[in-house]
Amino acid sequence: MSGHSKFANIKHKKEKNDAAKGKIFTIIGREIAVAVKEGGPDPANNFKLAQVIAKAKANNMPNDTIDRGIKKAAGEGGNVNYKYVTYEGYGPNGIAIIVDALTDNTNRTAANVRSAFTKGQGSIGTQGCVSFMFDKKGLIIIDKEECDMEADDLMMTALDAGAEDFQEEEDSYEIYTDPDQWNEVDAALKEAGITPISSEVTMIPQNWVELTDETAIKNLQRTLDLLEEDDDVQAVYHNWDE
Repeated sequence: MSGHSKFANIKHKKEKNDAAKGKIFTIIGREIAVAVKEGGPDPANNFKLAQVIAKAKANNMPNDTIDRGIKKAAGEGGNVNYKYVTYEGYGPNGIAIIVDALTDNTNRTAANVRSAFTKGQGSIGTQGCVSFMFDKKGLIIIDKEECDMEADDLMMTALDAGAEDFQEEEDSYEIYTDPDQWNEVDAALKEAGITPISSEVTMIPQNWVELTDETAIKNLQRTLDLLEEDDDVQAVYHNWDE
């Protein structure tokens, strides 16, 4: 792994953040709807739904909100018409950006994403143009100040549960997993009394790129802000070393 810590950036985002929480609940609600449509409302028989529920709980979504979302999606049946789409492109100075979206109108979403890149002096690329620069991993980040467990004990708990890698940063612990093992590792940590500041399946850059030009930084931040404000956008990944 790169050893690059996302902790400070995550804390900053969480401090923003009632609006961000509302957005993540909307995102997960859509994912629940798609999972129920594809595999039914029982997570015991629908692995994708079970993963979305785990993501919802990792983001502190209330159980009754999750249940309502499942029941609503089961009742709607064929009325759920969301589609997963991914866009790849470049920000200033060749910064690699991946955008995951879940939309009921691909024309609208494509136009909004293209506009966000353009306004930040970037450009949309072809499918696969930057995704080879990333690895899909489960990533669990724990605030050292909020963790009572010793680092060695935490590492063994994570590795015993199926984690691939453990890193100690200045102010956090970072645990990396195979995407299919993320749910089990996250559950094992919570059973041991550990509450992560962030827990998700994400795209990890193989290399990080620094920006020193203030105009480039401003333009890239504009693109990222526009993307993250878009209700259709599920996640944005990039290799900018902030």
